[in-house]
Amino acid sequence: MKRIVVTGAAGLIGWHAHARLHAANCAADFKGEERPFDIVVLDHAAFDDDTTLHNALSGAQAVLHFAGVNRAPDAEVEAANPAIASRLAKACKAATVTPHIVYANSTHAASDTPYGRSKRIAGEVLSQVGGKYTDMILPHIFGECARPNYNNVTATFIDAVIKGEEPDINPNGRVSLLHAGDAVAAAIEAVTTGTTGTLRPKARDVAVLELFETLQRFHANYQANIFPDLADLFTVALFNSYRAALYPNGFPRPLKLNTDTRGTLFEAVKGGGGGQTFLSTTKPGVTRGDHFHLHKVERFLVVQGKATIRIRKVLGDEVWEYRVTGDTPAPVDMPTLHTHSIENTGDTDLLTLFWTHDLFDPINPDTFADKVLK
Repeated sequence: MKRIVVTGAAGLIGWHAHARLHAANCAADFKGEERPFDIVVLDHAAFDDDTTLHNALSGAQAVLHFAGVNRAPDAEVEAANPAIASRLAKACKAATVTPHIVYANSTHAASDTPYGRSKRIAGEVLSQVGGKYTDMILPHIFGECARPNYNNVTATFIDAVIKGEEPDINPNGRVSLLHAGDAVAAAIEAVTTGTTGTLRPKARDVAVLELFETLQRFHANYQANIFPDLADLFTVALFNSYRAALYPNGFPRPLKLNTDTRGTLFEAVKGGGGGQTFLSTTKPGVTRGDHFHLHKVERFLVVQGKATIRIRKVLGDEVWEYRVTGDTPAPVDMPTLHTHSIENTGDTDLLTLFWTHDLFDPINPDTFADKVLK
């Protein structure tokens, strides 16, 4: 088991890193194998406590260093990132460890700005710790549960689209986008393969106006129960980031029922570019699920019986509950990186339609067992 320390674990990329490492451990648990990672997470406050730092780093074989400051007065930003790096370097020395450090650097490190200088100097400090060192150059990061109106244009646009607002947009602006999960996957792979030196995960360059218009289309179509074409992995990541922002109040979504003397007809799923649909019956009192996905777009639609769908953000505590019934079909779409379950709370068999945007791959199922109710 490899002890791996994640700094800045409360931030976007830090949480995604913790969730991915947790997923690997969940997969091992399900198979009855030894967990690959002993995960230790550190928030910013930990850097003010020598004992916490020492205990976390003792025996550490790798550090994913995502802690940093990018939103503060210029002087504070310029001083903060090198200071955090120095604290980490000194703590490694005190704990007599030389872990493989993967540093979340920035494309701005080449610029002569307070933030650019601070990121560049912090990297120079970490490269001298003595172990393996990977300088991961990151562009704009987006992903599920990003904070809007806080130095994240994608999350800010998603928030505006959901609220029906139109922010001021530079018509000539461009942004290079990388999903947090892809950045984290590259960092973890660097540690597991021993990759050192400069690492630049492949990003998607888009016009800022195009980004906003894409999100607008997502929202308009999704309100009409239409999924976008999900053949492109970048589109899936962007759509999943948008969907996660709709929780917890955006579901269930009542469907239009067309009823006459013959019975009732309704549309269960539209769009998506293909995928897989299946039905299941569940006995009274039985719970299905208790797992989460990293990429999969998945819909639960009860068509007969009564159920409670429960969803919890991975590594979080709050559980959202949605009571649904086949009498008034209303889908609940599972957000990625949120563990979920469905319980038959009626006294007859529950009939549920499930839809996913891709075909099930038994070799790479993208399904990680993790109980919703701890």
